[in-house]
Amino acid sequence: MTTELNYLAWVIALTVLMWIPYIMNMIMVRGLMDAVGYPDSPKPMARWAERMKYAHMNAVENLVIFAPLVVVANLAGISNETTVMACALYFWARLIHFVVYTMAIPWLRTFSFVAGFVAQAMLVWQILL
Repeated sequence: MTTELNYLAWVIALTVLMWIPYIMNMIMVRGLMDAVGYPDSPKPMARWAERMKYAHMNAVENLVIFAPLVVVANLAGISNETTVMACALYFWARLIHFVVYTMAIPWLRTFSFVAGFVAQAMLVWQILL
């Protein structure tokens, strides 16, 4: 397996696990029945849990772009220092984005999001060269 595919697997694993803390908060705040049901007036989750949920949604939205880029590069036989660096950058950018979004750190959140975008652009550039 290429390094790029390995990073893709780690990004997917990270994204798969992101929901657990905010769902645990939902269960603690609302109780199990309201957490799995559709209460008329649900109790609000903790602010950090709400932000974490948004960070998770953002991660899923961006995974839809990142994953096909890695697969296309792999199928085209494109693997070099730039593609490896882009995949590493993307993984760390998404991890940092998740943490700083949850902690409500605005500038770092934006910086990490842009870093993930740059990583995607690097992959596009390598594919289209």
